[in-house]
Amino acid sequence: MIFENPSYLYFLLFLIPIAAWYIWKRKKYTANLQVSSTETFMKVPKSYKYYLLHLPFVLRMGVLALLIVVLARPQTVNNWSDKDVEGIDIVMTLDISGSMIAEDLKPNRLEAAKAVGTEFLSSRPNDNIGLVIFAGESYTLCPLTTDKKTLVNLMGTIKDGMMDEDGTAIGMGLANAVNRLKDSQAKSKVIILLTDGTNNRGEIDPMTASELAKAYGIRVYTIGVGTKGEAPYPVQTIFGIQKQMVPVEIDEETLEAIAEKTGGHYFRATNNNSLKAIYNDIDKMEKTKIKVTEHTSKNEEYLPYAIAAILLLLLEILLRNTILRHIP
Repeated sequence: MIFENPSYLYFLLFLIPIAAWYIWKRKKYTANLQVSSTETFMKVPKSYKYYLLHLPFVLRMGVLALLIVVLARPQTVNNWSDKDVEGIDIVMTLDISGSMIAEDLKPNRLEAAKAVGTEFLSSRPNDNIGLVIFAGESYTLCPLTTDKKTLVNLMGTIKDGMMDEDGTAIGMGLANAVNRLKDSQAKSKVIILLTDGTNNRGEIDPMTASELAKAYGIRVYTIGVGTKGEAPYPVQTIFGIQKQMVPVEIDEETLEAIAEKTGGHYFRATNNNSLKAIYNDIDKMEKTKIKVTEHTSKNEEYLPYAIAAILLLLLEILLRNTILRHIP
């Protein structure tokens, strides 16, 4: 509850001197009788009128207090808002080729990409998000959806070797993602393509796929994953799995060209922290638009106080002229 004229409530302070004046007047002007002892009178039972003696004054003070509240105009306020959400359609395109099990990111590139990607999609409840994976070929693991639980579960099922043909078909992965977004009616369409190598498989060249993305108004953010130089890679030998250092080869020139052509950005992730920072940067650049319209409704609530004041005034008048009537 609020008051339209809250300054009027300061008039309640005037009730204090009024009460003090009433007490002072009672003590000064009340008739008295001097007797030698009041012991006899103490045994006389008190009637109900004794206890109601000051009730008219209390009622009058209540009337004044309620009238002041009425003048302050109490109101109840109802607030509500309408949200107009304009989501973004995003396809996360993930390289799951054999080189993604290199352990320069922990526990390896693929698991690090899955963990960070899961955090990213879980943080965007208003967006349609799809999931495309690629190695020597490409297919859609999940079409565009707002069901983040399903996406998280599917992300968890990705593992090395789940595709028949190994390799890195960047062009095929990108083209597949474009195909998922080309009919989208969203004002903002985005592909996040993560890879750790160079295009060496597939019938579609990465730059040709980027031309398609540009034609459909799709921005592509490319991420190259891997340290600069060499990375530890688990290799099966006759003595079991052993780590060997292998060169890291990422076609950064092509990834940069794809991002530049489509209005996106290229990022390089050399460790887990930098990969997480990249997704945070993309999250900030691709914000979902939410238009909020606030509404406020005010209802006057003075009537109950006014009715209560009238009832108290009538009760006071009734008591003063009946059972509590003073005889001059």
